[in-house]
Amino acid sequence: MKDHVEQEEIFSQILRAGRRTYFFDVRATKAGDYYLTVTESKKFTHDDGSFHYQKHKIYIYKEDFAEFNEMLTAATDFILNEKGAEVISDRHQKDFKKETEIDAEAVTADSFTDVNFEDI
Repeated sequence: MKDHVEQEEIFSQILRAGRRTYFFDVRATKAGDYYLTVTESKKFTHDDGSFHYQKHKIYIYKEDFAEFNEMLTAATDFILNEKGAEVISDRHQKDFKKETEIDAEAVTADSFTDVNFEDI
């Protein structure tokens, strides 16, 4: 099986969005035509402080641009019309804590009630 070799970027834009980075790269086919790659790169941090990136890439070819753009616009318009532009998920806030972190913080010695089993 022949390895897929990425072609040189003709045009590139980067969108940094929190832990995610999106790359929009125009590349050339061997025949000299252009296509678009959209790559999502997400940073993951391990407990020891080291990190790795997970990447997902899609290829969009010229013959699909019009329909792709139409469907992307329809989907994003639907979301904005239904839910507005404001982010409503706590998970996307910078000070977000997972429920397990909140539960662990909430459990203190003072949060327990003494029960006398003779009263039962």
